[in-house]
Amino acid sequence: MANSMTGFGRGEAKGCGYQISVEIKTVNNRFLEVVVKLPRNLNSIEERFRKAVQEKVQRGRADIYINIKETEEKKRLVKVDKDLVLSYDNSLKELANLLNTEYKCDLFSLVTLPEVLNVENEETSADDLWPFLESALKEAIDRLVCMRRDEGNRLTSDLLKRIDDLAGLVDQITLRAPKVVVEYQEKLRDRLSTLLADTAIEETRFITEVAIFADRASIEEELVRLRSHFVQFRDAFAASEPIGRKLDFLVQEMNREINTIGSKANDMEISRIVVQGKSDLEKIREQVQNIE
Repeated sequence: MANSMTGFGRGEAKGCGYQISVEIKTVNNRFLEVVVKLPRNLNSIEERFRKAVQEKVQRGRADIYINIKETEEKKRLVKVDKDLVLSYDNSLKELANLLNTEYKCDLFSLVTLPEVLNVENEETSADDLWPFLESALKEAIDRLVCMRRDEGNRLTSDLLKRIDDLAGLVDQITLRAPKVVVEYQEKLRDRLSTLLADTAIEETRFITEVAIFADRASIEEELVRLRSHFVQFRDAFAASEPIGRKLDFLVQEMNREINTIGSKANDMEISRIVVQGKSDLEKIREQVQNIE
């Protein structure tokens, strides 16, 4: 089974007075890379998001976006900066002594000084929010996996069709290959007959020359390896683990064999088929880049 590396999933949850949404977007990547974009106060649980994705995704770059909105008014708390108050008080005492003036501590005056009192909204801890974040995250991952699977099924159908088309071209080359030697033999005999006129052709030398050409132009081994690669390519889709790297390797090997056939065949018809085959194989390679 093949999964695509591209996909998107979104999940939502409510709790602790917050509306939470988690979005995951994945794109092609050679390895697995998970990037989590969290509000600063949730950095302590970043690894939990990463691990959850790693359990379901093996390859690709995954970007996780978390959005948190308040749905209820939070309690407001007044916080006193005690160290700052004491510093103000000591400084005022020193100033009174310097000016030889009596100092009386005035609490209400002190609290009006900058940053002594701060009004803050009550914060919900990352651990308290995690159950709701986790719920939204799981929903997003499930939808992501489903989308990647659906896209993978579409890619599978397309790739198997393309590999069948490529196999059809190889069949055409297989039928054509034996005729190349026969045609060469006929052309060589006609050429020698024309050049030598009434002189008899030395048959042993002639047969040797044809044999050398046949050996040099033989593509049987390449055709056998190509068919083997086709079988491995099709069989790969039955595997339960990610197959993208294996398919990519097989495509490289197919390209190597097709190039060799093109350089050895010494035949215009086979060269034409090879050009078409390389074009089809490039389309296969592009699609394989999307497979996990």
